Amino acid sequence: MKNVWNNFKELLTNAYQNLGLAWWVELKTQTPNCTYYFGPFLSSADAKVAIQGYVEDLEQEGAQGISFDIKRCKPSVLTVADDLGEWIDRKVKPVFSGQI
Repeated sequence: MKNVWNNFKELLTNAYQNLGLAWWVELKTQTPNCTYYFGPFLSSADAKVAIQGYVEDLEQEGAQGISFDIKRCKPSVLTVADDLGEWIDRKVKPVFSGQI
């Protein structure tokens, strides 16, 4: 039954993403000067649960001055490295795909 729910949730999340209604975590770091987008999520509560893991990963990579926001958006680029002048396009993969 859990797999059925996860499959349905992934389909719904993808539909929300296509409509621009999905929730995303926007993480900004001062050093390096980057903006990262993680998602999509079906709800802001789901996004909030995931934040700590993303922050821990960035801290382990040496990032400093981390701030975050949870918002509905449809980012076209998932990583923007402002101080490098680069846009790094990670492939968008639904959050739940790795759990099925």
